[in-house]
Amino acid sequence: MTRHASPAHPARSADCDCTTQDARSLQQARPRSGTRALTVAACVALSALAVSASASAETTLRVSHQFPGGQGDVRDEMVQLMAKEVEAADVDLALQVYPGQSLFKAKEQWGALVRGRLDMTSLPLDYASGRHPEFSATLMPGLVRNHERAQRLNDSAFMDMIKQVIQDAGARVLADAWLAGGFASNKQCITSPDTVAGQTMRAAGPAFDEMLATAGASIASMPSSEIYTAMQTGVLDGANTSSGSFVSYRIYEQVSCLTAPGENALWFMYEPILISEQSWSRLDEAQQQALLEAGEKAEAYFAEQAAQLDQTMVDVFEENGVDVVQMSQADYDAWLEVAKESAYKSFAENVDNGQALIDAALAVE
Repeated sequence: MTRHASPAHPARSADCDCTTQDARSLQQARPRSGTRALTVAACVALSALAVSASASAETTLRVSHQFPGGQGDVRDEMVQLMAKEVEAADVDLALQVYPGQSLFKAKEQWGALVRGRLDMTSLPLDYASGRHPEFSATLMPGLVRNHERAQRLNDSAFMDMIKQVIQDAGARVLADAWLAGGFASNKQCITSPDTVAGQTMRAAGPAFDEMLATAGASIASMPSSEIYTAMQTGVLDGANTSSGSFVSYRIYEQVSCLTAPGENALWFMYEPILISEQSWSRLDEAQQQALLEAGEKAEAYFAEQAAQLDQTMVDVFEENGVDVVQMSQADYDAWLEVAKESAYKSFAENVDNGQALIDAALAVE
């Protein structure tokens, strides 16, 4: 968090070497004539301007995310919308956005956020599951399934538990966002579990890693921003990620088949906008309220866009000659059985409150 005086006025100058205290003392002294009197008057005037500028200093929050900036990625648009809303609130607060990993690398953002080195981020929360294993529940195969249920999850006991972990770690949620996603491959279409056997796959987190490995895939871990290069160089045969990332990162240029979310979306990921608790505590009440209201508007905007992202992905991939398929109910059920015997079981056994988190999510109708 930085503060910038607006407008900026120097407290000293070459012709007037005095501080605010100096000026007050000179002002109270016996009047002098000529150049010295003019110098005293100038010092007094400049000091008054410096005090005024300091009182109106604007707080700037640095916002980092990994997604392309200004190219239609809805996560970038959420952050930019918040920046505009905060500016319009006129509370001496500004958001300075750093897209495309230009400030922090994708998986460095959580650590920077909770240590107070970064003010805000739009983050796939499961990226921080190495520090907080509970976060893997926000990318658990088959736990969400559709956009309507994702919205209901936002107001559930499940999300209360997740947000408590976030808060205890030193951050808080300003806007919820759930993205559906799918699978893509340059070898064969991924539908039933046997179709990943022998493929080197990228999954977004431990739960999908474990499920895919159980089904016979080899795993290569990386953020979504690295999928394109990994497929281009033969490191990957296939990947799963969000509908937004499939388009933003132009992955349609590297694959022959896309498995779209459709009615049986196995892949959903929670990607909220977060603020560091240290940064939040330094804001005044009006600034905090402006951020909360901006977050509500960004969340509502995203909810309107979420389902359209899936269709946009399908359209873009088809336009680029990629085959597009969907999982059948039987495919989905088969994957869910693999997940329950691998990712679900491991999560319940190895994560504090793991079973409670799964039960709370499944309790949402």
